[in-house]
Amino acid sequence: MSLNIVTEIDNRVAVKHVLMSVSDKTGLETFVPALVKACPGVKIYSTGGTYTKVKEILGDKAEGTLVAVSDYTGQPEMQGGLVKTLDFKIYLGILSETYNDAHQADIKRLDAVALDMVVVNLYPFKQTVAKEGVTPEMARTNIDIGGPCMVRASAKNYLRVASVTDPLDYPNLIQELESHQGTLGLDTRFKLMKKSFTHTAEYDTAISNFFTTRTWDEVNATYNQH
Repeated sequence: MSLNIVTEIDNRVAVKHVLMSVSDKTGLETFVPALVKACPGVKIYSTGGTYTKVKEILGDKAEGTLVAVSDYTGQPEMQGGLVKTLDFKIYLGILSETYNDAHQADIKRLDAVALDMVVVNLYPFKQTVAKEGVTPEMARTNIDIGGPCMVRASAKNYLRVASVTDPLDYPNLIQELESHQGTLGLDTRFKLMKKSFTHTAEYDTAISNFFTTRTWDEVNATYNQH
């Protein structure tokens, strides 16, 4: 296997295309309008409840700014929202490199876009399993698949992509975007990357800890088996 060893990148990256899918919607009311104002012409690609929330926030401005991921990929969501963003076109947009001719040819071939910012936080697994009487099935249902994939992919490509997992970072990001013509620097993307991998590591640890302490009898009693 040939690995891409990158030597040429941009320090500041203009935020033109944002993928947004958050369980914790704290701060979106101020972040989304400020993002649209700081980055003229930005497109926000979103799913499910986040799409609905962003559409409500933007009102008339949603048209031309907000895009449903299913419309972008051409694939409807799987029942129950089990598959929404696990699509080649999405990950091409996240992982592609600016100065890689093959990547740019793939983007053009699929009429895709390079995603410059990924705003994602995960299903509330810790909060779910902390509740009294939670079953293994309740816990299993709250295991996020697409979210960690998007976070890890965007964090890996911090060379070009801002991976945003913490609503507390929204104000500083807006401040930088406003003061640098809608761009984010490599130092900011690097800081966000470190926080993103901590976010997914803690999430996976919580899942592991929960199921490690469950017995087979608890799991077996959860289902009617045929």
